[in-house]
Amino acid sequence: MFAIIELGGSQLKLEKDQVFLTNRTENKAGTEFKLDKVLATGDGAKLQLGTPYVASASVTLKVLEELRGKKVRGFTYKRKTGQRRAWGHRQELQKMQVVSISG
Repeated sequence: MFAIIELGGSQLKLEKDQVFLTNRTENKAGTEFKLDKVLATGDGAKLQLGTPYVASASVTLKVLEELRGKKVRGFTYKRKTGQRRAWGHRQELQKMQVVSISG
């Protein structure tokens, strides 16, 4: 069985026991939470679509750990003036696992 969910501004297709990375949410490491924003569910033969969400469906997720993504470096400059600026960014991520899909 699979589910397409909306989490952290992105849509993900998930199956049971799948481990994935997503943007950090307010949930802490080691906790489980239920997500009701399920856009579609199915099991190969039967597909259930929501408008916009499936009313009876939910996905239980477990937060495994909190981590940071790879460093992204950027550089801007303006020619002839000597104006230069370097910047960097690391995205805050969470590793999650799908515990169960219902509906």
